[in-house]
Amino acid sequence: MHKLYREYSVNFKDLHYQDNPLLICNVWDGMSTKIADKLGFQAIGTSSAAISNMLGYEDGENMSFSELCYFVKQIKATSPLPLTVDIESGYSREPQEIAENIISLAKLGVAGINIEDSVVINKQRTLIDAGTFAHLLAEVTALLSDKGVDVFINVRTDVYIVGHSLPAKEAQNRAKIYQQAGADGIFVPCIENSEEIVNLTGCCELPVNVMCMPNLTNFENLKKLGVKRISMGNFLFDNMYRHLEHKLQSVVNSQSFEAVF
Repeated sequence: MHKLYREYSVNFKDLHYQDNPLLICNVWDGMSTKIADKLGFQAIGTSSAAISNMLGYEDGENMSFSELCYFVKQIKATSPLPLTVDIESGYSREPQEIAENIISLAKLGVAGINIEDSVVINKQRTLIDAGTFAHLLAEVTALLSDKGVDVFINVRTDVYIVGHSLPAKEAQNRAKIYQQAGADGIFVPCIENSEEIVNLTGCCELPVNVMCMPNLTNFENLKKLGVKRISMGNFLFDNMYRHLEHKLQSVVNSQSFEAVF
């Protein structure tokens, strides 16, 4: 295998096998990246929902891939921290095009990507058949391997997001299938139950990524449950803009800037 781009990804992969879970700071622009860098995070990741919302789009590949690349360039120019990029469903349904998109990001210095096993059609998120997605994933990882591109492939399964009837069982099933297809990690957003988390971490060898949720236990307990990566999604971004709305409403109501200071 060629060593092209490897320097950006080896250390990032290692971070998934340290004693404490890797806490990813999800960022969306240069300023949020600077804050993550200042506070000593080990790695950062884009939030597709945050960037899309910032541009006035809804999440679900409404932002173009070129727009995403623009923000990736700005983020990489702001901090040397390992960066993983949320590419949603790959911005294509074709493995060759998805692989080319990942290669484009690797050339920008990206250490990893998230790719999800669902698609949004007419504002409706639909889960892709596990076997179909695994076949796509296997083709993509083979194409990357042929090109010597070594990035961390974190596969997001959306069984909880879409309201699957048996999300815990299906998440375990998909984790095993995706591991065989070449995934480096498994990301299960919206899982909160500790028993379901420990069953998931015990069912496969992939490092498991969970996301900020209202009823998610603390980081020390997540470590005990076997979680290797914790991310924030778009929740901090949403919280920041709720705070902005509250402040602006105070300015309007008081007819002064007292609330700002």
